[in-house]
Amino acid sequence: MFEQALLAMASVATDPYLLFLIFATTILGVIIGVLPGLGATTGAALLLPFTLTMDPVHAIAVLATIYVSATFAGSITAILINTPGTSAAAATTFDGYPLAQKGEAGRALGVAVISSTVGGVFSVIVLCFAAPLLARVAYEFRSPEYFALTVFGLSMLASISAGGAVKNLIGGIFGVWLSTIGAERVTGIERFMFGNYELYEGLHFVPIFIGLFAISELLVQSKTVNKIVDTVSMKAVKLPTKEDYKKIWKTILRSCGIGTFIGVLPAEGATVASMIGYSEARRWSKNKEEFGKGSIEGIAGAEAANNSATGGAMVPTMVLGIPGSGTTAIILVGLMVHGLRPGVYLFTEQVEKVYQIFGSMFFANIMFMLMGLYAAKLFARVSLVPTAILWPIVFGLSVIGAYAFQGQLLDVWLALIFGVIGFFARRHGFSVAPIAVGLILGEMVETNLQHSLKMFDGAWWMIFTQPLALMFLIFAFLGLCGPYIYSLIMKRK
Repeated sequence: MFEQALLAMASVATDPYLLFLIFATTILGVIIGVLPGLGATTGAALLLPFTLTMDPVHAIAVLATIYVSATFAGSITAILINTPGTSAAAATTFDGYPLAQKGEAGRALGVAVISSTVGGVFSVIVLCFAAPLLARVAYEFRSPEYFALTVFGLSMLASISAGGAVKNLIGGIFGVWLSTIGAERVTGIERFMFGNYELYEGLHFVPIFIGLFAISELLVQSKTVNKIVDTVSMKAVKLPTKEDYKKIWKTILRSCGIGTFIGVLPAEGATVASMIGYSEARRWSKNKEEFGKGSIEGIAGAEAANNSATGGAMVPTMVLGIPGSGTTAIILVGLMVHGLRPGVYLFTEQVEKVYQIFGSMFFANIMFMLMGLYAAKLFARVSLVPTAILWPIVFGLSVIGAYAFQGQLLDVWLALIFGVIGFFARRHGFSVAPIAVGLILGEMVETNLQHSLKMFDGAWWMIFTQPLALMFLIFAFLGLCGPYIYSLIMKRK
């Protein structure tokens, strides 16, 4: 098995077309990550419809490459213009920009590049070992266990992103409701179709995701059309010195573990990982006074954590069908569209394809490292492209991508409608990621609940007699109610 996995990963190097796709997508991912307002999720949503005609491995490799490269690239603008290209790079601004203002922008970027690469490679290695092991455990899962696991995944929406637990849960519930539109799969009963039989098979993920992530972001960013940014000059990216490595290696390793663990948790992602990685770097640092003033430990802690979360987030996505982040929700859709059903089947019948995808992520990390070291200054100039020129191009790609999915005008309307919904949601403090995850998990909840009820002849309480199912339901309860119970206990004390 191990030899087969290594051969499959190594086969990526012998596929010139796949290497070209990884290289080209890495460049595109870095550009998307550098542009403030765009990010890995938006980039993946835009590219998803254009991957439908590709080979399954090539398609998922493209989406995964966008994920890892855009996550890294957000650090470039975070350091040079104090504006994170992606939300995952927000913590990098705390020390990256102050260090750049001291005339050490190259050093700051060097630390970010190396930390990101180590974090990304570490997470891929963990992914290679953890995913098959988890798949073996998942082999024992039946409908009650999958139902409970999905409920646990939905409960984790409370902490998926900024906005607050209540708003995130409302978004998740809205996503679950969206998944019920169309004909019920068992009985064929029409639900929420309003006489429109184009909705008989339900709402398709692709146009909705384009609307929620891409078009809504354009509408939100429209107010920054004439925004002027202050840039920091940079001569060249510098590799960390020997003294720098001595100072940050413990921080990098710690953040690699933190980021991978956070990424594995359903519905968490790189943004949460970077914040925790940064805070833990400060907690364990001997030079706490330097944080906020240009600490390389702060940069390393944030960047190693957010990039290691990418591989970690792929674990529940590919093994359990539970997205580990907003971007992996789109990758999950790509897997399903191309017939790569997440779960045990993927790691038994499609194991070669799985490890080719892992190998693609490994090569993507190496490529963005080289680009970060030798072309960061060039990519940073992309951020200076006027948004008045950029946004119409992105909007055009969004519409084309939505129409290209099935060649139906309905998909274009869906993308535009959900773009507006996403815009108002963001404007009122809601995150769109819970909506996307709820849409994906909603069908899983309903299907597995139906199958569980059939198993137990309608006795729904029998689900609680299954040990694994009960464990996940307890976790879900603690995830939702634990903070409130803890606060009540502390008040009594």
